[in-house]
Amino acid sequence: MANRHLSRSIVLQSLFEWDFLGKKGDLKSVIDKNTQEFAPGHSDAPFMYELAETVERKQQVIDDIIVKAAPDWPLEKISNVDRSVLRMGLAELLFGDRDQVPPKVAINEAIELAKTFGGENSGKFVNGVLGAVYKEIGEPGKEQVTKSKSPKNKEPEEPIDISKLPVEAKAGGIIFTKHEGKVLVALVHDVFGYWTLVKSGVEEGEKYEETAVRSVREKMGLSATVVEEIGKIEYVASHPEKKKLLKVVAYFLMEAPYKEIVLKSNGGLDKAQWMEPGELVDLTIYDDILPSIAKAIEIINNK
Repeated sequence: MANRHLSRSIVLQSLFEWDFLGKKGDLKSVIDKNTQEFAPGHSDAPFMYELAETVERKQQVIDDIIVKAAPDWPLEKISNVDRSVLRMGLAELLFGDRDQVPPKVAINEAIELAKTFGGENSGKFVNGVLGAVYKEIGEPGKEQVTKSKSPKNKEPEEPIDISKLPVEAKAGGIIFTKHEGKVLVALVHDVFGYWTLVKSGVEEGEKYEETAVRSVREKMGLSATVVEEIGKIEYVASHPEKKKLLKVVAYFLMEAPYKEIVLKSNGGLDKAQWMEPGELVDLTIYDDILPSIAKAIEIINNK
């Protein structure tokens, strides 16, 4: 089996060189040259070509995400190595085949490359940026367990008592309206390239329904009313300061009078749109909210 870590190292060096030279020339040729120089006989060209091509094709989107995730670091101030590592890591995290490269593997590989080729703090910087993006996209693959490198006789971890964990609660949902004889639904689009459901953090003293209505008003400028609850998504997550915590997201079906959507408080969103339910099948949507959207559409169709 090909050594993917070595392949990523070659792609990183090639991206560094290509970026340093002003993105002139054919990136595949640079990869071929570096493979011959640093790993003659290494045969993982399709993987390397695909990863490099994704970085090249999606660079503008990826760079926009880096700017959002690291607002204190202008893109041109990030070192060439760290910038190339982030582009590679985000390419695999957001646009790669998760069956082949699980999100946690993409992040860990990027961190290791940053530690090897970057500066003293490169690993922490890359970890912070990719970790922020990973949490923003809902921590896909969080249920997957990677193989442990610890000794076989290591004591197993005690089960987590979720009733004792601090709770981070959010609420939001899918909005529908009737306009010119058609039923329309509204979704929001984020800077990571996904359509998703609008949501906000539950403030002290608020009910989930109140948060959902407030989120729609503050972010989309719509006056919505709750029709019914769609369901809740709960999962245990890790926080660098709070350690383990329980994340709860409650989703509701809401109805609003038709008006043009004006995206207000974006919070990582770049657009919002009314569309017919049938148009949703062609959208890129987060896997964990698909059941909630399907249930909402079923309720709307039965009304």
